[in-house]
Amino acid sequence: MTQPIPNPFGNSLSPASSEERTWAVLGHLAAIIAAVISVGWLSFVGPLVIWVIFKDKSAFVRRAAAGAFNFNLAIWALIVVGWVLFITVIGIPFAIILWIVAGIGGLFFHIRAALRANRGESYSYPWQIRVLS
Repeated sequence: MTQPIPNPFGNSLSPASSEERTWAVLGHLAAIIAAVISVGWLSFVGPLVIWVIFKDKSAFVRRAAAGAFNFNLAIWALIVVGWVLFITVIGIPFAIILWIVAGIGGLFFHIRAALRANRGESYSYPWQIRVLS
C-alpha cells in the first residue's frame, strides 16, 4: 500500500493512481526519449509537453514533468558551458569532462526518478534551474 504524498502546504495528497504513475514515469523518461530522437537537442520538449497536458489534471504528474524539465535546463547549461570551454581550445579537456558528467548524470537521474515515480514516490532532482513548478 502506498503512503500519502507529502505536501509542502501541510496536508497530504492522495496516493497516485496507476495512470498517474505511468504518466509521471513518461515525464521523466520523455527527456531521454526526446534526446535520442533529436540527437540531444530537444530533451526538454518531452517533459514540457507532459507538463502542459497534466498541469491542471494531476499534481503528481505535473511535479514529475516540471522536475524533469527543470533538470534538463541545468543539463543544457552544462552543455553550453562545455561548448564555450571547447571553443577556447585550452578548455577542451574541461569541456569533455562536463559533457560526460552531463550525459551520465542525465541518464542516471532520469532513470532513478522514473523508478521512484513507478513506485508512486516524488523525486527531487539534485540540479535544477527552476522554471516550472
